[in-house]
Amino acid sequence: MRGRRQASTRTYIRIVGVEPLVTTRVPFAERGGALRGLLDLAAGRYPSFLFGASLGDVLPVFHFHEVTRAELEPQLAYLADGGYRSVDSDEIAAYVRQEAPAPAGRRVALCFDDAWASLWTVAAPLLKRYGLTAITYAIPARMSEAAQCRPTLETGPEPAPAGSPFVTWPELRQLSASGVVDVQCHTDSHSRVFCGDEIQGYVTPAYDTTPLLNRPLLTPRPAWRFVTTEDLGAPLYVARSRMSDGPRALVPLEVHERTVAHVAREGGRAFFDRPDWRAELDRVAQATPRHAFEREDEQRRAIEEELDRGRSVLNDHLGVRSVNHICLPWGVSGQRTAAALARLGYRSAFANRMAGLHAVRPGDDPYWLKRLSNRHIFRLPGRGRRLWR
Repeated sequence: MRGRRQASTRTYIRIVGVEPLVTTRVPFAERGGALRGLLDLAAGRYPSFLFGASLGDVLPVFHFHEVTRAELEPQLAYLADGGYRSVDSDEIAAYVRQEAPAPAGRRVALCFDDAWASLWTVAAPLLKRYGLTAITYAIPARMSEAAQCRPTLETGPEPAPAGSPFVTWPELRQLSASGVVDVQCHTDSHSRVFCGDEIQGYVTPAYDTTPLLNRPLLTPRPAWRFVTTEDLGAPLYVARSRMSDGPRALVPLEVHERTVAHVAREGGRAFFDRPDWRAELDRVAQATPRHAFEREDEQRRAIEEELDRGRSVLNDHLGVRSVNHICLPWGVSGQRTAAALARLGYRSAFANRMAGLHAVRPGDDPYWLKRLSNRHIFRLPGRGRRLWR
């Protein structure tokens, strides 16, 4: 099986005094895809403005990741031409909690998840040009210092990707100080953790195509290690978001080291040209012991650390106390995460689930807010509105 695939969707729970057992599949609410979109459509979870109606009392919130000028500029131009004003996280929370009336006029929120480098090089200059602002959900554990900020559209043509794939700390500080970008939290590390004790596959050359933030955590702090493209032959298990209710499997590192070393000795990438490579790795890993799973109190502490540390590191590095909102990676939240958000005093959280509208309204649960893909921006009321594509 290729390293990119998730061949099993089983999940595991821990019962006090009993080894964890396979009990169910990963909740459907934690998955995306076309089927999920069709079910949301059938259930009326998309706001009516997507189909030609007015905005009414909904506040559309759009999410982006990496962007290019060719993609982003027409969207911002459409918003500016339509008289839209962008709002920040505090305004969203106050509107949801019914602490303030709806912002006057047409309004939207623009969210740039992960704080990719293109937020600095492309998005921020264009936002300034069109008189708009954005929210970014940054991942402090993935960020790095730098001697200087990189060039942007303001200083020349669209810069080619270089350096860190994410905004650096000096760049994030400038974005925050500019008032163009409202910096909020995307948890400390944006991690997936292994939640199963059966090997589902191995890291192969195809793992290169696995998105950086989808590569599972192998060991948490202080060892801090993710499964990388260099770990050819490493076992892969069922993985879920750290923010889910799935307990982390304490996978045996000796099996990881043994299979990786075997592939390195047997030719590296060329090893996977063998027709029986999977059977060979299964033999090397066959002595895998049954895994232990983290205890409930360990899971609760790990979730709270992701939430609390992510916020505190951002506030400290930026010299602010305004980081009080969060977007949960992959839109995944569990009961423990939702409870921790309230205990820690977060004001709002974007997290997906089966219930709820893909827009923000007064009275919505502030810890289960939902968003739309930026591809729907042209469906907003305005000149040149595109209801059909």
